[in-house]
Amino acid sequence: MAHVVAIALSNEVPIFELAAPCAIFGTNRSDLVGDWYELRVCTPFEGARVDRWFTAATPYTYADLVAADTVIVPACHDDALEPPRDLVDAIRLASRRGARVASICTGAFVLAAAGLLDGRRAATHWMHAGTLAERYPRIRVDSAALYVDEGDVLTSAGKSAGTDLCLHMVRQDYGATIANQVARRLVAPPHREGHQRQYADPIPETASNDVVGDTMDWVLTHLDEPLTVEGLARRSGVSVRTLHRQLVTRTGSKPLDWLNGQRVRRAQQLLETTDLPIERIATDCGFGSAATLRRHFRDALATTPDAYRRTFTTAR
Repeated sequence: MAHVVAIALSNEVPIFELAAPCAIFGTNRSDLVGDWYELRVCTPFEGARVDRWFTAATPYTYADLVAADTVIVPACHDDALEPPRDLVDAIRLASRRGARVASICTGAFVLAAAGLLDGRRAATHWMHAGTLAERYPRIRVDSAALYVDEGDVLTSAGKSAGTDLCLHMVRQDYGATIANQVARRLVAPPHREGHQRQYADPIPETASNDVVGDTMDWVLTHLDEPLTVEGLARRSGVSVRTLHRQLVTRTGSKPLDWLNGQRVRRAQQLLETTDLPIERIATDCGFGSAATLRRHFRDALATTPDAYRRTFTTAR
């Protein structure tokens, strides 16, 4: 059976936050993988106003959220108002039934009202982070993160961060290769880490910025080599401190964290698309040993390379 994704609409839902999950989960991509998602857009009985321009009404209502495998709540109300009670109740019930529940932008207020974010870390649009933290003090609001994955509950910032969150869920369900192909079709970045900042400080236009970017591209084709932060700084012609600052600005990650992240993603691709032994994959990714690969893999993905391969092996 197809994985059912339900999007819960309420009045004033922005088109942008609605379009992202519809494009990712609602477009038939059976050419990439056998069973794609089944999308259901759920509205109140009277329909829901979309961005104040038109009203959307579908065959599905909030009662249908309970039967979904994944429920997504896009930005849907003024943060000064209480979210609709029938929507909150339906979200709470869906979660209790075992659904994966996600929010985009101010959709986090609905999850908060349902009690799903108590004691958890959560993201929302940076403009609304203060209000969310003040109204729900039991939530650890991360005002900078693009998205936060707490397992059965996921939250994201607004606008394009919703695309990142949806691609992250595709990556969880079908693996990095399929998620990257979907991103390519959307002309979207294939993978932005959740801890990346929602917005970056402007990068001064200097020659060093270009060589740092060139070095980042070079790294992706030399991951099997014994790379060091000091060596990357020398290759870029900048100090370690400058490399650190520019990588944090560009990616939200420190140089060593970024490097290890690229190696883990390379390992994911090899696990999905080859039958290479784990030891060989560890060498090809630059981790040196299977033990080191397993440690970084577990830190990044909370699973093992062997378990990942069993779950995400693609047809070849």
